[in-house]
Order: sequence, then C-alpha cells, then structure tokens
Amino acid sequence: MAKRTTGLRFQPSGGSRASALPVGKKQALSIERLAGDGRGIAFFEGRTWFVHGALAGEQVEARVLGSHGKVVEARAERIAQPSPLRRPAPCAHAGTCGGCSVQHLPHGEQLGLKQGQLAEQLRRVAGAEPERWAAPLVSPEFGYRRRARVAVRWDARQQRLEVGFRAAGSQAIVALSQCPVLVQPLQTILLELPRVLSGMSKPQAIGHVELFHGSASAVLVRHVGPLPEADLAALAQWCAALPAQLWLQGEGPAQPHEAGAQLGFTLAPWNLSLNYRPGDFVQVNEQVNTAMVAQALEWLAPQPGERVLDLFCGLGNFSLPLARLAREVVAVEGVQAMVERAQGNAETNGLGNVQVHRADLFEPLHGAPWAAGGFDAVLLDPPRDGAFETVRGLSSLGARRVVYVSCNPATLARDTVELLQQGYRLKCAGVLDMFPQTSHVEAMALFEKSTDARAM
Repeated sequence: MAKRTTGLRFQPSGGSRASALPVGKKQALSIERLAGDGRGIAFFEGRTWFVHGALAGEQVEARVLGSHGKVVEARAERIAQPSPLRRPAPCAHAGTCGGCSVQHLPHGEQLGLKQGQLAEQLRRVAGAEPERWAAPLVSPEFGYRRRARVAVRWDARQQRLEVGFRAAGSQAIVALSQCPVLVQPLQTILLELPRVLSGMSKPQAIGHVELFHGSASAVLVRHVGPLPEADLAALAQWCAALPAQLWLQGEGPAQPHEAGAQLGFTLAPWNLSLNYRPGDFVQVNEQVNTAMVAQALEWLAPQPGERVLDLFCGLGNFSLPLARLAREVVAVEGVQAMVERAQGNAETNGLGNVQVHRADLFEPLHGAPWAAGGFDAVLLDPPRDGAFETVRGLSSLGARRVVYVSCNPATLARDTVELLQQGYRLKCAGVLDMFPQTSHVEAMALFEKSTDARAM
C-alpha cells in the first residue's frame, strides 16, 4: 500500500512524545472528513485519529486498534449520529472481515472518493489536471469478484480448523456465512469449503485455498505437508460434483489434479481466449477488465500500419487485442513463466504479429534489442511500485501516444511528472472501479506528444 501523505495537523517537532494509547480504549469522536482510503479523520487532544467505518460529519464511539506518536488507528464501534450518506452494510460480516472497507457508503459515493483520490494525487504530486476526465468504468457493485484467497489455520489447542477471510486489522480469521462480492459459483464453493476441509483426516496440512472462475471454476489447495490419499480423493470427489477443477501446490508450481486441465477467460469483443494457471496475475473483475481493454484501445487508437509496445504484458490481456488492430505488437514482461504464457496465448489465438520478450522493466530501457526501431504507441500496466525507470526512457522510443494503466495513483502521479518533462501532455484520465466496496483505486491515463515535441 502506498505511504499516506495526509497533510494533517500534527504537533510541531521538539514537543513531548505522546504516550501510546491502550489498545481497546474507547473514545467519543467527531469525524471531520474522509481520508483518501475511506477512513474517517478526527482530531482529539492533539492526536489525529483514523477511524475505520466512520463517515464525515458523524459522531462515533471508536475503539483504539493501535497508536504511534500522535497518530491513532481506530474502528467505529457505535455510530451515535450517522451521516445522511450512511447505508446499512449489505454484508453481514462488514466491520469484522477485512475485505470490504467502504460498503457503508453508497456506490456512487465510493466512486467519488476514488475520483477525488486520483485527482488529488495528480494535482499535488504532478501539478497536473487532465484536459478531460473520463467517466469511471464500473460493473455491478456485487457479484463481480472472480478470484479469492481463503485463509486456513489449524487451531491445535481447540483442535479445529479455521476457514475464512482475514479480519480487519488483525490476523484473526472470520468464518463466513456469505460473501456477496464473489461471483455466484465461487460463493457456493466458499460456503461449502469449511465443511469439506474440516472433514479431512489431516487438515493441518492445508496452508491456504484459492478460488478462481473463468472458463471453468477452480480450487487451488496449497498444502504445507503431504496430503493423505483419502483426503485427496475426498477433495477430488467434491470438486467433480461442483463442478470445479482441483489444483494442488506443494513446494513447486501449482499443478492440476487431472492432467491437461486448463483454466482461462475470454475477451469476447475481440474473439480471444487466454489461458492461465493459478498464481498468474488475472484481473479480478471481468466486466471492468473488458471495459478497461476497450478504453485502452480507444485511447491508444492503434492503426493498421503501426508498431505498438505493451510493457508489463502479463498473459497478453492488452497485447492480444492490440494485435487485432496494429501491424505489430512487442510485448515485454519480467517473469519468464508469464512470457511463455503470453506467447502461448498469442499462438493459440492465431496472432503471428505478437513478439513477447523478457526484460527487467525496473531498469532503464536504453539498449534493449526489442526496442530498436521505435514505436508509434506504448501501453504500460505496471504493479503498485509504478514504472519510473521505464517511463524515463519512453520519449526515446518515439511514441506519440502513451496509455498508462495504474493500480496506485501515487506512483502514477510520480511517473506523470517524468512524462510531462519529456513533452507529453496529460490528455485524459479516469478511474477503473475494479474493486467495488473497497477504497482501492485503479486508473488509466492518456499522454500525447505533439508532432513538434516529438521531433525535438
């Protein structure tokens, strides 16, 4: 998670060091505003309080989760005076499960919070405002999540297996009776999972479980010790009845229980099917992913005679649709297994105009053989750390159009500074609501360089 820079009212340096507040202490607070991540902010007796589950304008009773200096982390235990915006949390586990932190806000307000966080980062860090704001890309606010990681822990003292999601602000595991953000097939699997795992003869061998849904549903069982044959047979029988593929992972990569099983997803507008394996990065929200790819292609506007570069290409989520439009796509990825997966996906879909290369994209691009000849357009989709070293060399590639897909507005804003210095203009930006009910912000930005600037 990006380091928060809040600009809040801390005491000046040189004063006495504040003593830590005891965990569990309760305090009545007036919430003044929201932080970028959706927590309420209050000020009391010289301390700044970040309160999970609170909204601006509310009077709450908060319980201390931890404190450091004059900053206190807390959770709203009771809402004495609610905000008019507050809605009843749709999930029964709100406030205990750590997965959905802002579901007490209507979805439209969630989008506004995310839009504000993106705009604030661009303005404060880069001094930039896009020439045009794009409407947020959205999906249904529930039933959207097509993968999930389920925590599993054997309690030796109680002699029982805990199965669920991590609690908010702790390592405790919350047993779930529902999870409305999962796609329906995974909701069914999640609710049956505790019974199936608890019935195993050696449940302490289970490390965690991951669930996937695409061209098929899949259950990945990560085990920290050998699974008895009877337990393996029970898992296989349960998965067959669901139906779902069973995948197993011990010390090495994940492997299907039945040889030849394939997991994938489609990009229907471009008649593409992409295969992946558990452990590969796949966007969690199918509808927003499809809309995101469509918007990226619209903004980048690749022409039939153009050469396009896709950095951090992963499975080929952008590369393959780009190849439907451009003369040639050069796709670059840092992980060899993903390079092989992207190349395989290109071949499976009959796309001979895609080249896939492996490179360390956290190093400068200068001298990379695949960059020779330059590009008309560039798309990049880096991880949370952004792509500072990569964007430093973009201008030398000759691209007039750059689409930057970001999962961290802070690093997008930092990299925007570098692109502006190279003569690019921030033409358009917008939010991608990949994770409704959370404060997580994904975004897309279009940068363009004029013909005159390109020639400089």
